[in-house]
Amino acid sequence: MPPDTLSPSIDANTRHLPKPLLEEPADFSLVLGGPLFQLLRRAHLTGDALTLVHRRIMVGVMLTWVPLLLLSALAGRAWSNVPVPFLLNVEVHVRFLLALPLLIVAELIVHDRMRRLLGHFVSRDLIAAADRPRVDAAVASALRLRNSLAPEITLVVLIYVVGIAVREYLAVDVNSWATTGAGGFAPGNLSAAGWWQALVSVPIFQFLLLRWYFRIFIWARLLWQMSRVDLRIVATHPDRAGGLGFLTNIVYAFAPVLVAHGVLLAGLIADRIFFVGATLQEFTVEIIGGVGALVFLVICPLLVFAPQMARAKRRALGEYGVLAQRYGRQFDTKWVRGGAPPDEPLLGSADIQSLADLGNSFSVIKEMRVVPFTKETVFQLGVVTLAPLTPLLLTMISLDELLKRLLSAVF
Repeated sequence: MPPDTLSPSIDANTRHLPKPLLEEPADFSLVLGGPLFQLLRRAHLTGDALTLVHRRIMVGVMLTWVPLLLLSALAGRAWSNVPVPFLLNVEVHVRFLLALPLLIVAELIVHDRMRRLLGHFVSRDLIAAADRPRVDAAVASALRLRNSLAPEITLVVLIYVVGIAVREYLAVDVNSWATTGAGGFAPGNLSAAGWWQALVSVPIFQFLLLRWYFRIFIWARLLWQMSRVDLRIVATHPDRAGGLGFLTNIVYAFAPVLVAHGVLLAGLIADRIFFVGATLQEFTVEIIGGVGALVFLVICPLLVFAPQMARAKRRALGEYGVLAQRYGRQFDTKWVRGGAPPDEPLLGSADIQSLADLGNSFSVIKEMRVVPFTKETVFQLGVVTLAPLTPLLLTMISLDELLKRLLSAVF
């Protein structure tokens, strides 16, 4: 076919496509916005695409951990003179040196994985032209909520009204670098370092943490609104998720947030083991429940697509079942009952390949999941969350004994 005859056919096909599907959808970011983001931009701590991560981590550590070290050292409580000196307080170090940087790094990862969200829906033709305005409105609503000032102000109020009380409840009730006695974190019992921790360090960390919960709420709300649209799910899609399998890759972007929670939980348990005499077994329920709740937190938003995926699977099983019945009957009549023409050879016939292809398509439909993630996804996220707790196993068994058992298992 000459090249000039191919061009009109392409133009004819694209001419009949709805206009919204021809337009490249804008990127969507769950984290690229909000009052704090604008403040960080003006302070040259971030770029338009959440660059300069190292600067934000350095500033975060300088505001939260370094003053605690200096103030506790000046008070002679950094490494001695109290039952819990600063340098031995595991929970403080993992909170501000590990969990806080992870929450900052997670912003860049989530932004990179999620920005093509709407593009995936459009490029896979999951959204009908008539429903595109509803989806665009849902995205615009999510962006307005992300950029709103009121939620971040509410978080600050909650942190200073409720957060300090929660912190006092969770703290180890022993004399430490942050207190002047064994009376806990009461206002009259705080050292200079304790005051900085209560009024600056912990509120900064809690704000970053609660803001992630708020972002996950925006993410869940957006997906719920998109699930109200009649998506064009294809049950024979090879991803076994009707074409929605790409959502799993986005969920993995929340892994640093889960690791940060695991690190925080490990620090809290470690302090109670080292300074209160607790054992790791005492926290079994907390560990299992905490890890399960955290994994559910990031997986739950995807469940909103389950009803549509289940309907698409049932409908496809019925439709392909009818098609398979018709084709199988015709194949049987032609090749088994002697209906084929005498001069048509069976060897090399396309009918056999077509029957096999139809069978493969039917198998894909039967294997289609009714949720856009797999059991492996849940397991992997659980392992990621649980990983920071594994060093605590050394409190139950010595390192030498652990190595011996590992080597005996291998050899």
